[in-house]
Amino acid sequence: MSDASAAPPSFDFDVIVIGAGYGGFDAAKHAADHGLRTAIVESRDMGGTCVNRGCVPSKALLAASGRVRELADAEHLKGFGIHAAPVRFERQKIADHANQLVETIRTNLTRTLERSGATILRGKGRLEGSQCVGVRQSNGVDRIYSAREVIIATGSDPFVPPGIETDGRTVFTSDEAVSLEWLPRWIAIIGSGYIGLEFADVYTALGCEVTMIEALDRAMPTFDPDIAKLAARKLIDGRDIETRVGLLARTVTPGCPVTIELADMQTRELVETIEVDAVLVATGRVPVSKDLNLGSVGVETNRGFIPVNDQLQVLVDGQPLPHLWAVGDVTGKMMLAHTAAAQGTVAVDNILGHPRTIDYRSIPAATFTHPEISSVGLSEAEARSLGESEGFELGVVRSYFKANTKALAELESDGLMKLLFRKDNGEVLGAHLYGLHAADLIQEIANAVARRQGVRELATEVHTHPTLSELVEVAYKQAAMAIDG
Repeated sequence: MSDASAAPPSFDFDVIVIGAGYGGFDAAKHAADHGLRTAIVESRDMGGTCVNRGCVPSKALLAASGRVRELADAEHLKGFGIHAAPVRFERQKIADHANQLVETIRTNLTRTLERSGATILRGKGRLEGSQCVGVRQSNGVDRIYSAREVIIATGSDPFVPPGIETDGRTVFTSDEAVSLEWLPRWIAIIGSGYIGLEFADVYTALGCEVTMIEALDRAMPTFDPDIAKLAARKLIDGRDIETRVGLLARTVTPGCPVTIELADMQTRELVETIEVDAVLVATGRVPVSKDLNLGSVGVETNRGFIPVNDQLQVLVDGQPLPHLWAVGDVTGKMMLAHTAAAQGTVAVDNILGHPRTIDYRSIPAATFTHPEISSVGLSEAEARSLGESEGFELGVVRSYFKANTKALAELESDGLMKLLFRKDNGEVLGAHLYGLHAADLIQEIANAVARRQGVRELATEVHTHPTLSELVEVAYKQAAMAIDG
């Protein structure tokens, strides 16, 4: 399709998007803004996981609990000559702050869609063959709509491993944790990825004891090993957190107390049984795709994920299926809200006849602990492997927060930036950060990765003094010197 002309009378819509999370929202808005007659189907709350059960409420909780942590850190405040009274907080008001933020963002998002001219269809969407979408409303009314193009954006749900029974109160996932209905005295968190780490940050700041259970042989296994080692000293070892690695939560039984059977990850033999007040299951996420009737168009999923190419066309036997697209967590590419949003826009641009692909290497990720962790591009292992296959030597430089004036002024000098680059042409391949405002700092490196820029050019760019951004400047200069000797 080369322009945004109206759909022929044979179609109800030009584009129907199934799912109104960030991926579906950006796709529908982009399509409607470009004159396509657009409908978006949603059975739950507008805004999907991110707005209602993920990034938005969890950041509100982290903001509030982070203030509590800061005010309660007498040693840190003493360094400034400040003596604060004992900190008091109201759990319900912290929870209310998160709920109010969710309502605000959800309302804004819905209004934005309506203003763009998109039609919101409330109900559960599914495919009914090529270019047709069935929508079943909560009252049982079912209707089939036709569309020239269909975009699947159904997202993901928390993964609960076999043997773990949830009741939503004593054993729960991040879906329930964001409501902060109560503060368990002792909570076990299963998984030490970004979700587990963020909630450990919230719970410990608010006075809870945490036991972190990780099936793999080290905590924070998805993070750069050097970053994880440094970050764990403060985020785990420096807090009221006990870490149990190499152990599988074989069974979890809700109740008062909750009973957990811990087994050896290799042998599956029972090691011990522990009893805690609550369990947060933070073991990753699984795609929402089983009720989409994908078989009606011959699509086979891979562990529930819908296969797509870099244009976001759905694939059948490796070939793009006409008129069907998928974006967001359901594709399994990078399960992040901003990735979903970017994919939604790329899919619509391709529908509009403006060919685009998505560059996953330049999409950053962040964990909003105190301090933060962030990354973009390749891991060190991936970069070394690429170097071996393409015949270049990998360069690695480190830039430390303890050498940064702004970090020292804030008495927040715990942190590291690790920059990966090609030693032949200086191209930036990735970066991994831990420290104050790492989630904001990563964007500059992400932009360099997106443009495939080299460190020689980047090293000449002037940064404001004194700011944390000088960490990036120092790393670029170190890298340029490593190339030129």
